[in-house]
Order: sequence, then structure tokens, then C-alpha cells
Amino acid sequence: MPTDPNKARYYRKQVPLFRLVDKLKLWPSRRGILHGIKEFDERGSYAVVITHCNKRMVVHDSKKSRAARWLRNKWYAEACPKCRIPEWKLQKYAATHFKRGYGSHLHD
Repeated sequence: MPTDPNKARYYRKQVPLFRLVDKLKLWPSRRGILHGIKEFDERGSYAVVITHCNKRMVVHDSKKSRAARWLRNKWYAEACPKCRIPEWKLQKYAATHFKRGYGSHLHD
């Protein structure tokens, strides 16, 4: 673990979903289960997400989508037991803040 998981991180609120997912490596399903991402293949305005529990999803890039809002607001019911997301990663995600006028734009 290279960095402190409790250290506050700030990201801009309206960054594209694909940049956010590529940085966090987490995906909230529609049932509220937080999955870890094994592969993220971007294909234009769509992407193929393969989780650690081998679920495959085709997602659309949108700043205002359900997944983007859930990631920014940290809404999830539980972490996927099959993905086995480490506790330090959940702590790091919990310490992340999304601000409108402050934080990283997550440029390439």
C-alpha cells in the first residue's frame, strides 16, 4: 500500500465518467453492489467493463449518469464478496471528496 488510505483526495465533480472509473477502478451496479474493475476497454462513447467477479457490462460515458452520481456521492449497499475489494481501497474511496471548483480534472 503506497499511500495513506485515510488521506483526503479531491477530484472535480463534473469529470467524464470514463476518467473517473479508470482512476477509481470501482463500479456500482444497479442493485447497489460495488464491484472492482479488472478490465476497462474504452470504445468511443461506450466502454466494456469486466469486473473481478467476471461480470461484463457495456456502459455509456456520461457525467450525469446513475453510475457517475453513485460514485461521486459514494452510494452503495455493499462491496461485492466475489470481487474481494480490499479494505484499504474502500477506506481510500471513502476519503475521496468531489468538489465543484476544486480538485484534479483527471487529465490523461
